[in-house]
Amino acid sequence: MSESSVPTYILESDGLFREGLRLILGIIDLDLGPVTAEQHHLIGDGDLVAQHLTVHGTHRASTMPLLADTPISGRPAAWTFIHIWRIADGMIVEHWACRDDMGLLEQVRI
Repeated sequence: MSESSVPTYILESDGLFREGLRLILGIIDLDLGPVTAEQHHLIGDGDLVAQHLTVHGTHRASTMPLLADTPISGRPAAWTFIHIWRIADGMIVEHWACRDDMGLLEQVRI
C-alpha cells in the first residue's frame, strides 16, 4: 500500500498518527508485499467512518509480532480488516479495529 492510498481525512495536526500508520503499512508490505488493498465498503455516518478491506499479498517475511516464529512460506495471503474512526475537527480522535488474524495465520503456516 502506498502513502497515496491513505485518505487525507486521517491526518492529525501533529503528524503522529500518519507516522505510525506509515510504519505499520511498511511492516505489512515487508511481510506480505507487495500488497494490494481491496476495499469492500467505506461508509460515513455523522462523525463516524467505517472501512472494510482485504489486503492481498504473499508471505515473504515474519517481522510483525503476529507472524513471529512463523517460517516464511511464500504462500499467497488475504488479510481482512474492519476499521471504525470517529472524526472531530478533521482529525481522527478515536479508532476501533478488527482483523482476521487467525485467517492470516492459517494461510501462511506450513
